[in-house]
Amino acid sequence: MIDLRTLREDPDRLRASQRARGEDDSVVDTLLDLDERRRSALTSFESLRAEQKSMGKSVSKAQGEEKAALLQRAKDLASQVKAAEAEAEKLTGELDELVQTVPNIVEEAAPAGGEDDYVVLETHGEPRQFDFEPKDHLELGEALGAIDMERGAKVSGSRFFFLKGVGARLQLGLLNMAMQQAIEAGFTPMITPVLVKPETMQGTGFHVAHDKEIYRLPEDDLYLVGTSEVSLAGYHAQEILDGGDLPLRYAGWSSCFRREAGSYGKDTRGIIRVHQFDKVEMFSYVRPEDAHEEHLRLLAWEKEMMAKIEVPYRIIDTAAGDLGMSAARKFDCEAWIPTQGRYRELTSTSNCTEFQARRLAVRYRDKDGKPQHLATLNGTLATTRWIVAILENHQQADGSVVVPEALRPYVGLDVLEPSK
Repeated sequence: MIDLRTLREDPDRLRASQRARGEDDSVVDTLLDLDERRRSALTSFESLRAEQKSMGKSVSKAQGEEKAALLQRAKDLASQVKAAEAEAEKLTGELDELVQTVPNIVEEAAPAGGEDDYVVLETHGEPRQFDFEPKDHLELGEALGAIDMERGAKVSGSRFFFLKGVGARLQLGLLNMAMQQAIEAGFTPMITPVLVKPETMQGTGFHVAHDKEIYRLPEDDLYLVGTSEVSLAGYHAQEILDGGDLPLRYAGWSSCFRREAGSYGKDTRGIIRVHQFDKVEMFSYVRPEDAHEEHLRLLAWEKEMMAKIEVPYRIIDTAAGDLGMSAARKFDCEAWIPTQGRYRELTSTSNCTEFQARRLAVRYRDKDGKPQHLATLNGTLATTRWIVAILENHQQADGSVVVPEALRPYVGLDVLEPSK
């Protein structure tokens, strides 16, 4: 959540962030009013409590009429203390509830605007000029015996699929290559839970009551994650870490689940927008002052992975209005998809600053031993969707697909051949 001290000392910064996101900035005034009233109520409660404690000592020493008057005053004070405490708790609850709905403060350098207002930072490689009519990933995948959407729909419904044969080998090889790169970069490999408690989902920045993307198991009050970021963010919840251990870097491998609510009619063909997929996700815990540089490091590791699959791609700086609730800044790597004639997101990395750590109560001890909130960041190294870009960009006229050289040791094949 946002830092209330920042709210008090620099409310215009939060107002500017809200406007950049396309959100209502009047929430800042509401927060300031609630915060002031809450602090005033707490001061009143503490003052009355102090008087109540002092009164107890006076009553024990008093005699006669003086004692009777003091007892009446003590009775009145008890009632006032109870009312003041109730008021402070009520205002604290209202403030906590409202502050939970306010998104992270965006970095000043992030572009303002919505989904289409991104800024292209870099472009790598040129789209391939085919001397034949290229097939899309689903036609290629079916011919290779790699993707089976029909049976996926039969078994589970629309937007589900089977990866089989070389398709399964391609995904396993891709994710293993991503995990190996993460390990070599110093990340601790993790196989993470895919079901989490509501406080973990909420703490990461997903609004469980209103987010229609999230699958919920109501009988167990558990939620299916859409990314292992959720599990990894909750890994150190309610802990105080040793500052000397930072940065802590984890690479989580998990299946991910998204309802894709509101995407009716979008990307219905193939495996671009599906309900279940696998992913390797980087997650970093760092000191707040190190977060910006760590964000650039995560992006560099993503670029290293993109280079390994040998596809044209670009990097965009996502506009503030298209950021998730927790992100202060986000960079996307988008690969060229030949049959669509456009770039599509394969991976992204977000700097969540102290936002998630405050919600999940993750802190570290500084050199003076004082607990401080830290920063969290995340970035994707590979997902199922990468198969789309690999198949389409490396296809041959005969329907075969050349496996990128760096991926071959993990797949065990140089070329994927159509099924006979």
